[in-house]
Amino acid sequence: MAEQSNQGVKYYTLEEIKKHNHSKSTWLIIHHKVYDLTKFLEEHPGGEEVLREQAGGDATENFEDVGHSTDARELSKSFIIGELHPETLITTVDSNSSWWTNWVIPAISALAVALMYRLYMADD
Repeated sequence: MAEQSNQGVKYYTLEEIKKHNHSKSTWLIIHHKVYDLTKFLEEHPGGEEVLREQAGGDATENFEDVGHSTDARELSKSFIIGELHPETLITTVDSNSSWWTNWVIPAISALAVALMYRLYMADD
């Protein structure tokens, strides 16, 4: 269940948000804010499918990749219903750091091996 902070902000956990991933209740996260876009599905210029694909999860990257206009950003504020719970936020930030171990470290390792191989072959 959503918690309310002292400032009146409602906080939602990721588990709660994930339950709202259908046409009767479409929630998503953009920049740690929770949006209820259920009533906006049919009006979305990119089509309802785009929002439905992101429903129940974090759509920040896709939202920014599209390059929404200032008007779209202003309009989106009217659909904010709360924020991602701070405890969930910590978990999300931790899981985002895994891209280092999944991509950057192996890429650097491969580069080092390639350079060592070239140096070894140059000596011959």
